[in-house]
Amino acid sequence: QVQLIESGGGLVQAGGSLRLSCAASGRTFSDYAMAWFRQAPGKEHEFIGMISWSGDSTYYANSVKGRFTISRDNAKSEVYLQMNNLKPEDTAVYYCAAESTVPGDSWDEYDYWGQGTQVTVSS
Repeated sequence: QVQLIESGGGLVQAGGSLRLSCAASGRTFSDYAMAWFRQAPGKEHEFIGMISWSGDSTYYANSVKGRFTISRDNAKSEVYLQMNNLKPEDTAVYYCAAESTVPGDSWDEYDYWGQGTQVTVSS
């Protein structure tokens, strides 16, 4: 089992920045590719991006490319989501997820998920 706990959400004005963290425990963190998803009210889970096991490869959805950056610290068993130039449409609950095999962009492909942290962007 892998436990994931997100933190760092909150209320921010449009154009501002937030940094989310996801702390993992339970198994060897570097065995897992990590991803971030978000879910706005009434919508499906949306893939934001992922980072490889070693952290040397990242992939982003077009909606956040150039504004969001994913990084990880395997020594601390943490993954991060730096969000810049936030927009009201970024308002959602943000989740981290872990996958031990080939990571994709679908929520159901991942093995473990956190409980989420709320991000609200005011206009």
